[in-house]
Amino acid sequence: MGATSADRRSLGGESLMKPAREGKHAAAMSAVEVYRKTRKLPDFAWNLYVCRPVAAVFVAAVRDTRLTPNQITLAAFAVAAISVSMVIGLPGYWGFVIAIGVFELSYVLDCADGMLARWRGIQSTPGHLLDFLMDEIKAFMLLGAIAVRMWRERGDVVYLLIGIAGLVALASGIALTTFLRRPEIAGAPAPAGEARPRSFLRRALGVVESFARLLIHYPSYILFIALIGRIELYLYPYVAVNALYALRAFASVAVRFGRR
Repeated sequence: MGATSADRRSLGGESLMKPAREGKHAAAMSAVEVYRKTRKLPDFAWNLYVCRPVAAVFVAAVRDTRLTPNQITLAAFAVAAISVSMVIGLPGYWGFVIAIGVFELSYVLDCADGMLARWRGIQSTPGHLLDFLMDEIKAFMLLGAIAVRMWRERGDVVYLLIGIAGLVALASGIALTTFLRRPEIAGAPAPAGEARPRSFLRRALGVVESFARLLIHYPSYILFIALIGRIELYLYPYVAVNALYALRAFASVAVRFGRR
């Protein structure tokens, strides 16, 4: 019995849909492969389960193009700059949520640049340093923008003063760390020896340092702060932990170079 026109339409539709489904499946498998081969371990949970999977989809789409990791780094900076202007300029609860959402998009691109470099096997020290430089400038911009936003919304100049203090602490911590890590200062790395069991005090300090690293890594939590509308939960802890880090780094410099 011959096929009816309805059957032929149905068969034609299925034949068109099948390649589309196969294409989507191949794209999904490609993104999974990119994620598996380019993720970093250990990593923050926000990176591992949210940002890097999204970045893997982007990397899978551009991996065979002429787009370079450094170009993605610069694009991430441009998106962050737009976000920072939105933090200052968009009023109200939803204005801040949208601005931080755009900032998280910038962070996804920031994950994608390193993932693309690892996929292509072209990691380089200059590329890593460019990425670090852009990250620190973005941290400066966001901290300053949030201090300005709180001052505009609440009319209290103390938020500007906290922001300035935070920027000084952040810049000082970066400068001191760069100084201490210079080969002329750090010297040759110590030879690897047998691992010694850590004392209770060292383990406790390790827990504190892990929490401090989480506070420093503000992309992991700032979107949740925006959603609950408590912007100060970013400002106060972030400024405090950077101030403590700068003081500790300065103490290391003072102890080393203040001896007779």
